[in-house]
Amino acid sequence: MTDMPTLALVAHDAKKDAMVEFARRHEDKLAAFNLVGTGTTGGRINDACPALNITRLKSGPLGGDQQIGAMIAEGKLQGLIFFIDPLSPMPHDVDVKALMRLAVVYDMPMALNPSTADILLRSARLKGLHTTSATPEVSAYSS
Repeated sequence: MTDMPTLALVAHDAKKDAMVEFARRHEDKLAAFNLVGTGTTGGRINDACPALNITRLKSGPLGGDQQIGAMIAEGKLQGLIFFIDPLSPMPHDVDVKALMRLAVVYDMPMALNPSTADILLRSARLKGLHTTSATPEVSAYSS
């Protein structure tokens, strides 16, 4: 990967069409990022926007969520766009919650719907103008 900031794109099954539409609509902005995506989501975005630099990870339930979680913990991601479907059962709900928890612990920008993702793409912080440490503050673990 290059020195460009890295952004993860993830979508539940019922939200994959919305993620592909988001990628099409923002292809010019997304081109400024190294992109990683979980299995099917990454493949669908690659098919719709072949000019984008997207690395496909494993499918979410098969370890892709954990791969993204590791990237968050290692400070290798600058943002996460995760279109969730709150109305469908999620067999890997524990994995999803763990990923969201890591984004919060490491104070990494995260969007869960297209409206917030639009704002996130305009963020100076996401573009690398402001960075945080890959190590969370001890106070994040204390009550």
